[in-house]
Amino acid sequence: MDFASYIQILDSTIRLSTPLLLACLAGLFSERAGIFDIGLEGKMLAAAFASAALSYATGNVWVGLLGGIFAALLMSAIHGLASITFRGNQLISGVAINFLASGLTVLLGQNWFQLGGRTPPLGAGARFTEITLPFADDVANIPILGPIYADLISGHSILVYVSFALVPASAWLLYRTRFGLRLRAVGENPAAVDTAGVSVKGMRFAAVCICGVLTGLAGAYLSTALSSGFGREMTAGKGFIALAALIFAKWRPWYALGACLLFGLLEALAIRFQNIDLGLIVLPVQFMQALPYVITVVILAGFIGRAIPPRAGGTPYVKEL
Repeated sequence: MDFASYIQILDSTIRLSTPLLLACLAGLFSERAGIFDIGLEGKMLAAAFASAALSYATGNVWVGLLGGIFAALLMSAIHGLASITFRGNQLISGVAINFLASGLTVLLGQNWFQLGGRTPPLGAGARFTEITLPFADDVANIPILGPIYADLISGHSILVYVSFALVPASAWLLYRTRFGLRLRAVGENPAAVDTAGVSVKGMRFAAVCICGVLTGLAGAYLSTALSSGFGREMTAGKGFIALAALIFAKWRPWYALGACLLFGLLEALAIRFQNIDLGLIVLPVQFMQALPYVITVVILAGFIGRAIPPRAGGTPYVKEL
């Protein structure tokens, strides 16, 4: 392959890893506070549909983005109500959200648009367009550095830049602020936090809301930036891949970035190459397409070494009287 091909693969990696990164950071905040969330998939799907539907109806992508965030926040509120207020099983609540979003998006899509659960294609004003960074066209012809800046760094939608900026922001919020300290403490020892006079329910609901906003961004990106409309089950397991990346990253923001880029690279390679010739054997395209999901199963099964989750994760907090 020539240098331009490598740039194209890396460019696709960045685009494809963006929804994974946003969902992974969403799960990071939720699980750091002790709320396990396997409903990332459903929240992304609901946000993708709401964003595409509102963008098509209004012709304004920003209205669609707000609608997607609101839909994800609504799903997060359901999860928070079931897991925090009523102290229900967090895994069952997440599964219920996935089923709810899967059925509701198809039902509403068919009822509103009569396109088999899809939305009509979005026009120019109803989807995010690529942003050309300053001097990108001027330096494009400079060897090596020019294509890296003009084709790899420049030319993405605003949500791509937001998602990568959220990584250092999340690391700073979690490890350099009082809010982050309390959030992590709630996931490790909620009784101690409660003794210090901090509301455990309040901190956990805050984490669930942050999770909703980030999954809303991820879903909106799928339907209004990466694609030009909503399609049935368009998340295609990305919420579960993000969950695997979170475990692989051991619940740390910078490690989450690397894990999501790895999964994005695997997906980009599957799209780029039909067959990969290794000399002795030829890997078919089906193998490359299945590889991200196979690695997801391997990670979730615990074959990547010991990943210790927050100690109070998955356990409803009951205040001692």
